[in-house]
Amino acid sequence: MAETVGSLIDKLSILQLKLFYMQAQTERPDASRKHKSACGSRWRVLKRQRNDLARELSELLANIAQGKIRMKVYRQFKMYNDPAYRS
Repeated sequence: MAETVGSLIDKLSILQLKLFYMQAQTERPDASRKHKSACGSRWRVLKRQRNDLARELSELLANIAQGKIRMKVYRQFKMYNDPAYRS
C-alpha cells in the first residue's frame, strides 16, 4: 500500500485549502464571468478528488480497524547535522 493515513490526511488538507480558495475566486466581484466559470469547473474537479481521497482514507481506516491490513513502519535515519557522519 502506497498511501498512509498521514499522507492521505496531508493530501486532504491541501485539497481543502485549494477548494476554499477556488470557491473564493468564483465569488470575486471584480473577476470576469469567464474566470468565475473556469474556477467553478476547477472547484468541481477538486471536490471529486477530495471525495475520492476521503473515501480512500475511510476504507484504509476500516481495513486497519478490522485487521485486514497492517501499516509498515518506515524508520528514518537522518544523517545531516550529525558530526559522526562528517568526513
